[in-house]
Amino acid sequence: MNNLQEWIDKNTYHHSQFWDLKKLVETKEKLGLTISLCLPTLNEEKTVGKEIIVFKSELMNRYPLIDEIAVIDSGSEDNTLEVARSYGADTYLSADILPNLEPKMGKGENLWKAIYQLTGDIIVYVDADISNIHPRFVYGLVAPLIYREEVKYVKAFYDRPLAISGSVRASGGGRVTEILVRPLFSLFFPELTTIIQPLSGEYAVRREVLEQIAFPIGFGVETSHLIDVHHKFGLEAFAQTDLDKRVHENKPTISLGKMSFGILQTFIKRAKALGILEKADHETIMRQFQVTKDHYEQNLIEIVEEERPPMIEIEEYRKKFKK
Repeated sequence: MNNLQEWIDKNTYHHSQFWDLKKLVETKEKLGLTISLCLPTLNEEKTVGKEIIVFKSELMNRYPLIDEIAVIDSGSEDNTLEVARSYGADTYLSADILPNLEPKMGKGENLWKAIYQLTGDIIVYVDADISNIHPRFVYGLVAPLIYREEVKYVKAFYDRPLAISGSVRASGGGRVTEILVRPLFSLFFPELTTIIQPLSGEYAVRREVLEQIAFPIGFGVETSHLIDVHHKFGLEAFAQTDLDKRVHENKPTISLGKMSFGILQTFIKRAKALGILEKADHETIMRQFQVTKDHYEQNLIEIVEEERPPMIEIEEYRKKFKK
């Protein structure tokens, strides 16, 4: 697309545009769509209960927008599963889904297995650590998919400089987005710079898309999604919705370094596959420093961004959905 601003104007929404939930539900039902909500978790007992209460009461009982709410857990050591179950969510251990496959740890693993376990035509993923949870975190993402057939993948963004009702909020994405991902996209995938918050953990996607793309099991999953969906379907497949503000616990810088290292592996793998980088061999050892008194030494951490194949390649999935 020559005019990226044209795409931004056409495909960027504010959640307030979808305030009429009755109309949204009516359109969804008219189209015969089903929607599944997945909450990937790991030790989220403090916040997951409130999320389930909000989504179930507002988007299942009051307005039947969601057809199922499921928690897919990486093996929490707290009471995440018990809390989620007590508030009426379906709960699954990631390792119990497709048990013939070797279990792997990571958020991307949970998201990938949700495609098999959940039944919706649309799957919306929402992180389970959001303190200011609100129904907009779901309806703001699924609405473009319901109202526009050509849209296939909707990303969330927050705290951006958009004027709403006369007010302008501060700009700035996450640290890893602005320091790593946006520069990489600017260099190699300029169309993807139109995605305001590429690493946001909230997005809604049509099943027909999810089943065709590979899933890094770790930090690279959001980056891989954007590159792969863009390659298969083009920029027109995307939309994005401003959800105003997302409150969660910020990660320390050392954790962001590990995240960046995983994202880089995913990025390089795809750039090589697409012929963008002819040669880009890389190590899997992340080197960080730790200090004991006046002694500085490297802390070596192996981080391998393993991936699951497209779900459509899994025999059990094809049998379940008669592919």
